[in-house]
Amino acid sequence: MEAVPPRARAYVTCAVLGTLLSLLPLPVTHTPWWAVALLAAVYAGCEQFARRRFAGPFYPVLLAAAFLLSPPAAALVPLPGAALTRAGQRPEALRRTWRAAQLALAVWAAARVHGALGGRAAVAASGFPRALAPAGVAVLAFCLVLTVLDGGILAAAERVPLRRAWQGRFARSLVPIGVHGLAGLMMAVLWRSPYGPVAALLVLLPMCVSWWAYAQYHRERAAHQATIRALVQAVDIKDGYTRGHSERVGQASMMIARELGMDDERVEVLRFAGILHDVGKLGVPTRLLRKDGPLTPEERRVIELHPEYGHEMVRGISFLGEARSAILHHHERLDGTGYPYGLMGSQIPECARVVAVADAFDAMTSTRSYSRARPVGAALEELERCAGAQFDPRMVTALTRALDRYGWHPAVTAQDGTSLVPPAPPAPDRQEARR
Repeated sequence: MEAVPPRARAYVTCAVLGTLLSLLPLPVTHTPWWAVALLAAVYAGCEQFARRRFAGPFYPVLLAAAFLLSPPAAALVPLPGAALTRAGQRPEALRRTWRAAQLALAVWAAARVHGALGGRAAVAASGFPRALAPAGVAVLAFCLVLTVLDGGILAAAERVPLRRAWQGRFARSLVPIGVHGLAGLMMAVLWRSPYGPVAALLVLLPMCVSWWAYAQYHRERAAHQATIRALVQAVDIKDGYTRGHSERVGQASMMIARELGMDDERVEVLRFAGILHDVGKLGVPTRLLRKDGPLTPEERRVIELHPEYGHEMVRGISFLGEARSAILHHHERLDGTGYPYGLMGSQIPECARVVAVADAFDAMTSTRSYSRARPVGAALEELERCAGAQFDPRMVTALTRALDRYGWHPAVTAQDGTSLVPPAPPAPDRQEARR
């Protein structure tokens, strides 16, 4: 984004002024400049390496500086690394300036809190257990300043409401920054020990290995997401009336899974299942998917092959796990009248029963070529009416509870992308083959 709003530029200017104030007063005679220079050089190298090889920033050196140096001296450590590391987006200079100011303020705050709690004395005495409490509070301060500033710049640059800009940021960043803080504390204690700075820097080696492994996992997940995105885009292009349907079914499936208390891994698998449940439509003639009016029995039989087509398409994608059976069985019904195999009750995989409810819910609350969207309340009433025969009552109840708690806000779109929120509709049975 080259055109930066004036209030975002003003926000960055305030952060820079705050950084300059944090450097005062800098005790020139008592500052160990060699330590500042060494830590700054090591951080600059780590930052360059982390940006190229890892999935995110690398903070142990900055936190070690907060545990070893006075607040003004610690605030100097991130400046060279932040100034030299490419931002990757324009305007480059403004983004580098912002990054330098943000990190300097966070390190200054961490050092200030750490010193006020007597942390530097504990580190100097190599009292590792005693040093944990002040270091932990300093890490919290570091994390809090970063998240507050991140949310503020998002609100200033993108006009995102402050509450939404800050929502969840602190909790998401606390664990990774906490791990970095522990490594930084180990560096600081070793630095002050008889082993000296060389031993302290060796702490970075296992940290780099573990962070590299995390980065590999992150890249693998990104590749998974790209695979799924490509398949979903292909379906959306082929069946324009259901554009966005896959993502919404994925969202509803995830809401049901969380309400049922499933672990995070299964929740993610259910999201994949919801997103890819209709991928088999790539094997169905486009004229049938876009046909206005009722389907003939032969046309219905062709469309009813899409779960099997989808299962064949994703059979070799190992990371989908049980999502593959959800793709195959999401049109089965508890009473055995569904397709493709007429499974009954508990014969239907649990993940398929989740996706079936999510799919029907979005079909009823979206406008299609053959039906108009109905209100969420009416859709839930229809799901409850069909629970026990068509849908698993547990899944319907879970969706109802989740919607009561969080609401349902995705846009309902038609083929031309215009927003449609009209009344009314046919029951799920008439929509079954098209979904």
